[in-house]
Amino acid sequence: MDYYDPFPPGRRRQKKPNRASVFFAGMGGVLAGAGLVWGLFIAAPGLIPGQDSGAAATAVTGEAEPLVQTATTITTDVTEAVDVAAEAVVGVTNLQTAGNFWSDSEEAQAAGTGSGVIYKVENGTAYVITNHHVIDGASEVEVTLTDGSKVAAEILGSDIWTDLAVLSMDAERVGTVAELGDSSTLNLGEPVIAIGSPLGLSFFGSITTGVISGLERVVPVDLNADQVTDWQAEVLQTDAAINPGNSGGALINLDGKLVGINSMKVATSTVEGIGFAIPINSVIPIIESLEATGTVERPAMGVTLVDLMEVPQSYRASEFGLPADVKSGVVIESVIEGTPAAAAGLQPSDVIVEMDGEAVDNMLELRQHLYNETQIGDTLMVSAYRNGELMEFELVLTDSADM
Repeated sequence: MDYYDPFPPGRRRQKKPNRASVFFAGMGGVLAGAGLVWGLFIAAPGLIPGQDSGAAATAVTGEAEPLVQTATTITTDVTEAVDVAAEAVVGVTNLQTAGNFWSDSEEAQAAGTGSGVIYKVENGTAYVITNHHVIDGASEVEVTLTDGSKVAAEILGSDIWTDLAVLSMDAERVGTVAELGDSSTLNLGEPVIAIGSPLGLSFFGSITTGVISGLERVVPVDLNADQVTDWQAEVLQTDAAINPGNSGGALINLDGKLVGINSMKVATSTVEGIGFAIPINSVIPIIESLEATGTVERPAMGVTLVDLMEVPQSYRASEFGLPADVKSGVVIESVIEGTPAAAAGLQPSDVIVEMDGEAVDNMLELRQHLYNETQIGDTLMVSAYRNGELMEFELVLTDSADM
């Protein structure tokens, strides 16, 4: 979820090479030499009063005054907010086990870096929010604090759907905990500050500023790189620069309060200044669940699915017996034994077209209805075609963790 590309492969626009698109510009110091200019004045005979014409010419030299540096401390709303929150933002290193070329042993090596935010300290343990994609696949996780010290961390839980994860670590060296804000009070144009480690730990604690460019944005998310939208994330839009390595870092307001977790940006050379953060009000219930149980409780039916649109047109009538006017829906690939779907009588090749009276055109709409409009223990009404006949099924939803 690090990048959102509005022009996926196959629909991507052709672009001309652009010298202005250099990803990272080298930085060189420029030393300006202020040379002393010696003023030499030779007096002509008779021009200097009190001297006779036979007097020797006298050279007059001028010396430049030494430069004076003035120290000025400038305090702004931004610097004050950064002072409040910056030390709660950490670096997160994803360590994965790899073979050692020189021996038969395996060792943990850095596979990637991101950012995180310390949001709680309790009984000597510090808790860190980061993104799921930052720690995905890690065998070990290491947290870097603002003083440069590195602390081993444990993954308490992560959630691919919301792209959130919770880490725990020893709190001995932790000095600052982020104060959680209220993202529902944010206004368009309100200044915000992004803190994180863009491009890795070399730029640890980088600060960028911007404004809230959009509220309640809905961004399509492809979780398995198959060019199919699996989910839609509801996010804040900001023009504060968010780059690789910023993921999991803090988006704060001018009070220094955490209002979002930086997550992704638009990845195309034709777009600048569009980054996204997960609103803190959406984050809180997820991290509370991850901290307590390691998972996020969500209702489940007990089926595996595929979009009807992915099934060739020629098979839809022959395999499923669908009427010609049924062009969308979700096909059941398999039914897990002992689940609500099995108890309700759903079978492979059934084509779901409605849930609780609402049309279901694809898996995204099915998930949105299931996760956003139902709870564990609710009764779900499913309308599905079987061999051309529309049938009704009633099932009681269970916890996905129980399957």
